[in-house]
Amino acid sequence: MNSDVSREGPEMKEHMAIEPARASLPHRPSAMRRENRRVILALLAALFDVIALVVGFVAVELTLDYRWLSPGGVPLLVIIVPAFLYFATLWSSYSTYSLTSMSKSFSSACRALMGAIVVVMVSAFLAKFGMKISRAAFVYAILASAALLLVSRVLIAIFVRLFLQGKIADRLLVTIDAPADHASNLGMDVIDLKEVGLKPDLSDPTQMAEISDVLCRYDVVYLDGTRMTDVGAWVTALKATGVACEVAVSHDSIHSAVGIGRLGAHDTLVLSRGPLSFGSRLQKRAFDLVITVPLMIFLAPLMLLVALAIRLESPGPALFRQSRIGQANMPFQIYKFRSMRIDAQDDTGNRSTARDDDRITKVGAFIRKTSIDELPQLINVLIGNMSLVGPRPHAHGSRAGSQLFWEVSELYWMRHALKPGITGLAQINGFRGATNTREDLEARLRYDLEYLQNWNLWDDFTILLATAKVVSHSNAY
Repeated sequence: MNSDVSREGPEMKEHMAIEPARASLPHRPSAMRRENRRVILALLAALFDVIALVVGFVAVELTLDYRWLSPGGVPLLVIIVPAFLYFATLWSSYSTYSLTSMSKSFSSACRALMGAIVVVMVSAFLAKFGMKISRAAFVYAILASAALLLVSRVLIAIFVRLFLQGKIADRLLVTIDAPADHASNLGMDVIDLKEVGLKPDLSDPTQMAEISDVLCRYDVVYLDGTRMTDVGAWVTALKATGVACEVAVSHDSIHSAVGIGRLGAHDTLVLSRGPLSFGSRLQKRAFDLVITVPLMIFLAPLMLLVALAIRLESPGPALFRQSRIGQANMPFQIYKFRSMRIDAQDDTGNRSTARDDDRITKVGAFIRKTSIDELPQLINVLIGNMSLVGPRPHAHGSRAGSQLFWEVSELYWMRHALKPGITGLAQINGFRGATNTREDLEARLRYDLEYLQNWNLWDDFTILLATAKVVSHSNAY
């Protein structure tokens, strides 16, 4: 949705270019390899679970009587398997946190199995085929499947230990004057701030993006609070990356935290577990693709007509790209339909769009009023640097009154822990258009952080439905 002020013109120069990683930095894990490793592990666990369910039910069917577990000739596995996979994903049974603990792994699988049983019982009641199912055969099949699920999760644990050396998470310690053997003793990478020169400057987007570029490829980042003096600024910077972070402290230290952990001989305070688990990220990405692909096919004729109208009215491309602040404070190129004259450029994004702005074309005024100018952002969703729902991305020079957004509140950086969205919680609550005062930004920020802290897939669905009511809005100009 058109929740932020568009500032258009030729392609902006990437003025937030990230410097190459310093030679003294540890070899950073590849984000793609890490994610692929997790996806493979999750798919392998799901495959073993499906095999466990199929073998459990088929064995009982062959031992007793096939027809008692296949009412009307349709095997109950047709209901059990997809229902089990749904609940297992919903309850993070395939998350890194779950699969690295045998007890958590098996208990989460059992919860998913119980959910699938409830689905079968409800389906049997509604379809009236309950009398065609043998209760004894069904109980035996469930018990056999549960036993095989235990075997499945044991095999996954063996796989993690033998082939992944027990490591499916990449960890980093940020410290000062670390002993030479610190990394080998703790089994993680170590960055010594005196050597690399990294410093969290909350008034400098370039520095914030550089920190993200260095650190966001790790799963957990530990701050050595016993040696650092600027822990507070580092906490803000790390929470903005979306990486789980903990601070190592002395036993008598007190700090805002969401849990207690351990790092070597020190207690740690868990400050953030990251906004979304691995399973939740998979759900959100799948939801984006399931909605976006058919939507782009359906809207293709309209988008072609709009592009043609823009080209006929004024010279220049139908689309424009602009650098905006994305997930983990990293810059990305956003796509929109061009609604202004090509010569009306504002590379820094300092000039807010005003009502009756003389830069806006006639076609531009219509597509902005109806939010059609936002449709090319579906391309960003397909690429993966945006989501359908999330905090709206802002231009680097966006201001609330006379202040840059991050000057209004340090919490502004934390809204970037998730991918930016085409629409969001702030937009459906009426906060879109220009941010003329700091109160305008603070209101948006409250909704963005609320969405961040309480994310669930159902909320994404309801926000999309509610967006239809604010497609045309008095603040859209």
